[in-house]
Amino acid sequence: MSIGGQILYEDNHLIALNKLAGQIVQADKTGDLCLADLLKDFIKQRDNKPGNVFCGVIHRIDRPVSGVVLFAKTSKALSRMNELIKQRDFRKIYRAVVTGKPPSTQGHLEDYLVRNQKLNKSFVTQGNTRPDAKLASLDYRLLASSRGGYHLLEIELHTGRHHQIRCQLAHIGCPIKGDLKYGAPRSNPDGSICLHAFKVEFEHPVKHETITITAPQPWENMFPDKTE
Repeated sequence: MSIGGQILYEDNHLIALNKLAGQIVQADKTGDLCLADLLKDFIKQRDNKPGNVFCGVIHRIDRPVSGVVLFAKTSKALSRMNELIKQRDFRKIYRAVVTGKPPSTQGHLEDYLVRNQKLNKSFVTQGNTRPDAKLASLDYRLLASSRGGYHLLEIELHTGRHHQIRCQLAHIGCPIKGDLKYGAPRSNPDGSICLHAFKVEFEHPVKHETITITAPQPWENMFPDKTE
């Protein structure tokens, strides 16, 4: 599938892609081609632009995660979107398949997380006694359970900590399917984890209207009896 087939939303200011598991949003130490650069090349060719194409990364999701990623096509849009995120006026909804049933059908998780840079992993710590501990907050609800012992959760993030969903769900005994780093019993064949950035919602930085962008969930066949 070309990157054009991954476009979920586009106007003169913003463009949203449905990131595939394994793609990286922004260039990193691996040197692998990233979505931001692929998007610049795509727009340059599609729109026959003679100069450089602006493509600002508004937010990122982990490499093994799929779903909505939003980019800015102008510096003005990037600046305004960064301010929305800073003010937490940017709603992010995820879907996850987990290998343990949560303690209740819906709940609120609030933990202090510490990031270990060497291991590239976050850990729940007791309170905020450590200076590097950061408050992490999310809500979850159980959408469905499968005969294979998997459970589909919908998660709304209220903070944006490193590996937050992966760490907090594992802490309550619900590691994400395929996520060996956080306690899943086995990996997925394609190296992905079953975490998907399902929806973002925000006020448009120029039009000032509510924009909702959804990326189709990749595991519908696992939960045929799912109810919203």
